Amino acid sequence: MTVRRALISVSDKSGLGELASGLVELGVELISTGGTAAALAEWGHPVTPVEDVTGHPEILGGRVKTLHPAIHGGILARPDHAADEAELATTGIAPIDLVVVNLYPFEEWLQRRGATNDELIERIDVGGPAMIRAAAKNHARVAVVTHPGQYRAVLSELAEGDGLSEDTRRRLAAAAFARTARYDAAVADWMGGGDDQFPEAILVGFERQLDLAYGENPHQRAAYYAEPGARTHLLARVEQLHGKELSFNNLYDLDAARGVLAEFELPACVVMKHNNPSGVAIAGSVNEAYERARACDPVSAYGGVVVVNRPVDAELGEILAGTFVEVLLAPRYDDEALTALTRKPNIRILLNNERRRTNPGERDLRRVTGGLLVQDRDSESEDRELMEVATETQPGGDAWGDLIFAWRVAKHVKSNAIVLARGLATVGVGAGQMSRVDAVRLAVEKSNGRSEGSVLASDAFFPFADGPETAMDAGVRAIVQPGGSIRDHEVVAACDARGAAMVFTGRRHFRH
Repeated sequence: MTVRRALISVSDKSGLGELASGLVELGVELISTGGTAAALAEWGHPVTPVEDVTGHPEILGGRVKTLHPAIHGGILARPDHAADEAELATTGIAPIDLVVVNLYPFEEWLQRRGATNDELIERIDVGGPAMIRAAAKNHARVAVVTHPGQYRAVLSELAEGDGLSEDTRRRLAAAAFARTARYDAAVADWMGGGDDQFPEAILVGFERQLDLAYGENPHQRAAYYAEPGARTHLLARVEQLHGKELSFNNLYDLDAARGVLAEFELPACVVMKHNNPSGVAIAGSVNEAYERARACDPVSAYGGVVVVNRPVDAELGEILAGTFVEVLLAPRYDDEALTALTRKPNIRILLNNERRRTNPGERDLRRVTGGLLVQDRDSESEDRELMEVATETQPGGDAWGDLIFAWRVAKHVKSNAIVLARGLATVGVGAGQMSRVDAVRLAVEKSNGRSEGSVLASDAFFPFADGPETAMDAGVRAIVQPGGSIRDHEVVAACDARGAAMVFTGRRHFRH
């Protein structure tokens, strides 16, 4: 397919000068709209304004520019179709062979704080999607380009002299339909976000950000996608400084670790292994937090994902370099720390330049066979004022701080979840057990004798007194749990009999 005439209308003008120069050198006539035409003319490229093609000026403040038979007829005319050719000749419409369009930045405006309803409405593109869809539909004769990242490959193929191949046009058309689908999904999601109900349909559009080394297992392919228009995503403003390619499991654990870290403002460290925290601590310094988090379960910490919320200095760099870490994420690294860490060729060192941001109202989507489970994210973190002491014994000394700490960590542990903590650090974690008492036994075993004087957090109620009794036998002095069992009175009585405190939160935090 030879390109003789191209229509260009872009909001994102990156790479536009190079594209236009390349097309002009190939003898392609450029047609353009508004700001794009002005930019091309300013750069000295010959350009035909759209109104010269349509014979009609823009109207309604630019809302109507390209919605005209002279444009869409030129795009949609079918190849080797005599009736179409005759109509073009009768109406004086010339074919358009290449459509280069990227859309009004609606998704970017969604991220702007304070953007008004009227401002967002005006960023909903109408003519752009119409041209993209028309060109993609007629890809047998027309090529459609929707992203600056496609410019060089298109120019290179055109420069070879044989035009754009059918495979290229079809690939570009598929990308174009995907782009308009994502765009419409973002608009529909915003339009339907005025109430708190689950929508009748969920339109999900994601853009590929990164090809991954492999999936959960080496024989599975994998990639990472991000949602356009989200205020932040897992790898937003994250830079890889060193190490191997990231894998599916690396990112899955990284997301879980960052979720735990977001619970705390003080210097904190999370060591994540197989999507469960093997150790969490907050302390006066991030170095101390790391040492205490790793001490919770040093065997499981081997080959884990480590995230910290303070810079890594030379001392911590040397310590981390002395063990096997799969992924390390921090907001900054001293030069000496990087020198020590990069001696290890495989450690994936990630620099987190993102400030603390969230996506308010974001829902949790989980794929099941042929469908999707959708729920609100479990973003609540109950504090002391929302908790009720159920026992006669009150939490004493520093127990309250440890209880709140353990409760926040337990929310991020796979159910059934038990967390033992002392001194604002985990000392034992029991995760993913089918029986809650078994989760208690596992947490006690993991504590390796450090459960004496600790507190316990359970993500759901204890159905029997055996779980708390096992914990108290190991020296646990206070327990926090949601409550709500028909045997709560038995569980509370067991704690009172041992002089241990029990606190109810009134809300559970299953994580499957």
